[in-house]
Amino acid sequence: MKKVLLSMLFIGAATYAANAQKSEVSKAKNAWALAKFATATTPLDATLKSLGEGLKATDNAIANEKSKDMPEAWSYRALFASRIAFVDSLNVPNAVANEKIAEEAITKAKALDTKGGEKENILEAETTLSNALRNRAIFAYNKKDFKSALTFFNEVTAKNPQDTSTYVNAGVTAKQVENYPEMVRNFSKAIDLGYKDSESLYSEVISTTFEKVKDTVGGTALLEKAVAKYPENPYFVGMQTDLYIKKGDIVKSQEMLNKLIAKDPKNAAYQYAMGDTYYKQALDLQGKRNAIDAKKKKEFDAITAKMTGFIDQALPYYKKAYELDPTKMTSALENLKIIYAFKNDTPNYEATKKLLDAAKK
Repeated sequence: MKKVLLSMLFIGAATYAANAQKSEVSKAKNAWALAKFATATTPLDATLKSLGEGLKATDNAIANEKSKDMPEAWSYRALFASRIAFVDSLNVPNAVANEKIAEEAITKAKALDTKGGEKENILEAETTLSNALRNRAIFAYNKKDFKSALTFFNEVTAKNPQDTSTYVNAGVTAKQVENYPEMVRNFSKAIDLGYKDSESLYSEVISTTFEKVKDTVGGTALLEKAVAKYPENPYFVGMQTDLYIKKGDIVKSQEMLNKLIAKDPKNAAYQYAMGDTYYKQALDLQGKRNAIDAKKKKEFDAITAKMTGFIDQALPYYKKAYELDPTKMTSALENLKIIYAFKNDTPNYEATKKLLDAAKK
């Protein structure tokens, strides 16, 4: 009888212990239900205390053999830790510590939740954790701690590789610290993910790749992609034309533009770019002419004649570009004004200047 009694007492103690630990999970659930009612006016200390108590309940639950494999113990642990990381974003050490707790808890909860009962809680914890990381980056940026902000933004994209807007934020931040390769990498990723204003990002990455990173091969590849996607953008078409001119491949540039003009003769950007193929050759000759000894009149006049020939070829294209799109093609007017001044064509110079002055108002 004594032996049976002891056995019964032992079973009773084990059941009590299991129930006690399960009550810690219930305590965590209740604490979470209360935490969700916290508002923006609730003091931070009070919020953190409430969340800390809930997290402590999950500490007790996962420490016991009877409840350490309950999916709820880990999913609620993830909820509490991710929320602490979110609301205490300014306290970076505490936020990072709780972020690690949340990540561990999410991984464990996913492994244990074979029936999917905690799917919503796990998803909520993941979302809160992402928002915590994003908040931390934004706070650092607003404090002008751009180096830390870049690190935090990159953490967000590493965990959420489809987060297009954060790639843009990371690119903007990288530009602030003059980390141009990082700027190009992040903007390029946003473009690949279909960012809504990819045209502007292309402009940034192309100019930066050429001018700051000094990567002609990479810049050329980006430019080709940009022209293919935005064939009507005068900046891209003009820049590609510049590259051909710098390579001395005017023929290829004009061949490309002639095909585009034949396909779409009313495209002002193509007309402008074709004008540039001639005008920029004239500018190149001007530099050579300026270096000639004033006594070498024959050589000077020969170069001037070539310049005039290129300028005369550029004129109709610039005029056509402005005619097709007077709002956007004020740059064509600027070039026309310079050309008329060079040719001493006062009437056209004055008329063009008048149009430019009106456009600037």
